[in-house]
Amino acid sequence: MTEKAFKEACVKLIQLKGPVSDVEKLKIYGFYKQVTVGDIDIPRPCETDIRGKAKWDAWNSCKEMAREDAIKAYIGKVEEVAQKQSG
Repeated sequence: MTEKAFKEACVKLIQLKGPVSDVEKLKIYGFYKQVTVGDIDIPRPCETDIRGKAKWDAWNSCKEMAREDAIKAYIGKVEEVAQKQSG
């Protein structure tokens, strides 16, 4: 997988017409952050920040994942979501 394929998947995600579940959004977010930033480098948000905690947990679940593996996972998840919407 290449940087170009990753960027194409980013565009494809933005262009999706139908709804994407919160679970799928969080998985995609975690992979995206692992690709673009690397291992999580911020403290977990406080207990009252439910959205922030969910995003932190999604990114943290990708900790130590190789960038290439995160790119593959991101592209695969975007393709899966796109196929659900078209099929």
